[in-house]
Amino acid sequence: MARRIRRALVSTHDKQGVVALCRELRAAEVEILSSGGTAGLLEAEHVAVIRVADYTGSPEILDGRVKTLHPRIHAGILAVRSNPEHMDQLARHDIEPIDLVVVNLYPFRETVATPGAGLEQIVEMIDIGGPSLIRGAAKNFADVAVVVDPADYAEIADSIRGHGTLPLETRRRLALKAFAHTSEYDSAIHEYLSSLVSQAPSDTGPFPRSFRPGFEKAQELRYGENPHQRAAFYRDAASPSISVATSRKLHGKELSFNNVLDFDAALTLAAELSAGGCVIVKHGNPCGVALDAEPVAAFRRALDCDPVSAFGGVIAFNRDVDATVATAVSEAFYEGVIAPEFEPAALLILTEKKNLRLLAVGDLTGYRRAGFDLRRVGGGLLVQDWDDAGAPVRSGRVVTRRPPTEDEWRSLEFAWVVVRHVKSNAIVFAREDRTLGVGAGQMSRVDSVRFGIEKARVPLDGAAMASDAFFPFRDGVDVAAAAGVKAVVQPGGSIRDREVIDAADEHGIAMVFTGRRHFRH
Repeated sequence: MARRIRRALVSTHDKQGVVALCRELRAAEVEILSSGGTAGLLEAEHVAVIRVADYTGSPEILDGRVKTLHPRIHAGILAVRSNPEHMDQLARHDIEPIDLVVVNLYPFRETVATPGAGLEQIVEMIDIGGPSLIRGAAKNFADVAVVVDPADYAEIADSIRGHGTLPLETRRRLALKAFAHTSEYDSAIHEYLSSLVSQAPSDTGPFPRSFRPGFEKAQELRYGENPHQRAAFYRDAASPSISVATSRKLHGKELSFNNVLDFDAALTLAAELSAGGCVIVKHGNPCGVALDAEPVAAFRRALDCDPVSAFGGVIAFNRDVDATVATAVSEAFYEGVIAPEFEPAALLILTEKKNLRLLAVGDLTGYRRAGFDLRRVGGGLLVQDWDDAGAPVRSGRVVTRRPPTEDEWRSLEFAWVVVRHVKSNAIVFAREDRTLGVGAGQMSRVDSVRFGIEKARVPLDGAAMASDAFFPFRDGVDVAAAAGVKAVVQPGGSIRDREVIDAADEHGIAMVFTGRRHFRH
C-alpha cells in the first residue's frame, strides 16, 4: 500500500499550473517546500510554503546556483522507507521524508534558439539542482512521486485529493517520463557544446564523437508507409519555428507518415521560391512547380505540368491562401495544403472537404533547416549537412560557345532550384516561371531525360533543362536537343565532359557548369 504523501518539494521554471496544484496539495494537508521564484510566486498567491533555505538552514548562494543541493533535501528524497536503517538515519539527523517532487528544468534549448543568445547566457541555463532532484526522485519511485510535466498536474491532484497518495504504477510511469526528460535535456547540452567544439580544429572533424539527437513524440500516426507498419511523428526540440513539425493543423484527417514526408518536401521547395510560388508534390517528388504574382495562377501553372500525378498530392504555397486559390484547389482531390496562413474565406471553402488536411506554418521569411540531415540504416546512423543551393547559377561557368540568353538564364535559375528537390537521377525541364516536365528517380540519366520529355504536356522548344549530376555520356544532351531544349545547367565533372560539351555545341545549346552536385536519394 502506498504511503500517504505528506511533503512535496516544488521548484519549477515553467510556472504553468503550479499555483493551482499547490493549492490542491495544501487542501490535502501536504507540506510544501520551495525555493527561488517558485516560492515567491506561491507566497504572493497566499499559498503556505516553507522556503528550502529555512528548511535546510543554508542560504541560496552563488546567484541561485546552489539552492536545493543539500543533504536534508536529497536524503529526504532518496531514503528507502522500508529500510529501517535509512529511516533511523533520517531521524538521527532530523530529516523529514519528501514524498513528491515537482520540478521542471531551465529552458536550455529555447535559450540556444534565441537570436543573440551568448555563451554565458546559455551556460547559465545548464540546470544542476533540477536534474539531481528529478533523478533522485525517479530512482526512488517506489516511495517518491516525481512530476516534470504540467500536463500531469491534474491527474496528480485528483489522486492525492481522493486517496492521499499515488499508485505504484503511476509513480513508475512518472519516473520513466522523468528519466526521458533529463536524458533529452543532457542531449541538448551535449549537442550545443559539441557544436562549439566542431567549430574549432579537432581530430573528430565537424561532427561529434557520439551523436544523441533529442526528439519528443508529437503524435502517433495511423500507420507507416504501409498499413502493416507502426509509426509515430517526433518533433525535434531544436527545430526552427517554421516547419511541418511546428505547423498548426487547421482541418482534415490526421497526418499520415507519407503526408508528413510530402508536406516537408513541398514546404522546403516552396520556401526557396520567390513570392507567388506553388509546389505540388506526389510521393516525395515535385510534379509541378510555378511562379506568378497571383497565387491562383501559380497553382494553375503548377497543375498544368502534370495534372494526372498531382491528383492526391499535397500543395504548398509560399503566400497566404485566399478564396480564389481555395476555389481552384477544391476542384479536385488532394491530400492537403500547406501555406503561411489561410484567409477566413478560404477556410470556409476548403473545410467543406472533410478530409483535406490544412497546415499553417506562419511567415516563411528566414526559413531554414536546423541541425543535420539524419538517415537510419541497419546498425547505424548517417549524418550529414543539409544540401544547400550553393552559389547562384549565374556564377557558374559557361562551357559552350554560346552563352545563355537572358530568358534562358532565368529559366536555368528556376530549373536549378527545382532539380535539387527531385529524387535522383533527376532531370527538370522548365521555363522561367514553371516546370514543363520532371524526370525523377530513374537508374539511368538518359532515361530520366526521356521520362521528363514524355511527361511534358507542351512542346519543349526553347526550354531549359537542369540535371542534378553530370551527364556520363552525350546521349542525354542529344535526346534533349531533339525535344527542342536550348539551355542546360549541370554540375559537370564527368570524364566525358568534353564529349558532352561538344554535343551541346553541335546542337546550338548553351550549357552552364555549376560545380555542385545535388543527389537526393
